[in-house]
Amino acid sequence: MNPIPVRLCPGNDLRRSLERLACAFPTGSGFVLSGIGSLADASIRLADQSAETTITGPLELLSVSGSLSQGGAHLHVSVADASGRVIGGHLGYGTLVRTTAEILLVSLDTWTLVREVDEITGFKELVARPVVSS
Repeated sequence: MNPIPVRLCPGNDLRRSLERLACAFPTGSGFVLSGIGSLADASIRLADQSAETTITGPLELLSVSGSLSQGGAHLHVSVADASGRVIGGHLGYGTLVRTTAEILLVSLDTWTLVREVDEITGFKELVARPVVSS
């Protein structure tokens, strides 16, 4: 595993930026271990909902974590508004950094993460495969 500290700048789309960074990993796979910062707005899919909800900022980014793979990301986020109310769920596109986002990524050098439909859940779920050395 290779830890990678990253700062995202104002205007960066949080999810797109994390997916783009993962493309540069040796296997295209990794995890977001932690993240804090501030957001202009957040696009979050709440539990058991099919559509995303836009949370209007400014917001504090309390945490972001999840998996990154060539087949897509599975990222969760929690944010707080100016009154301290906290909300969280699946991170969507269009979540823009307000002043900064400080993220710790880890690149998986010996594992490849993919997403395949699971017969039990019906969703594309994480499958981890060791990289075969030649």
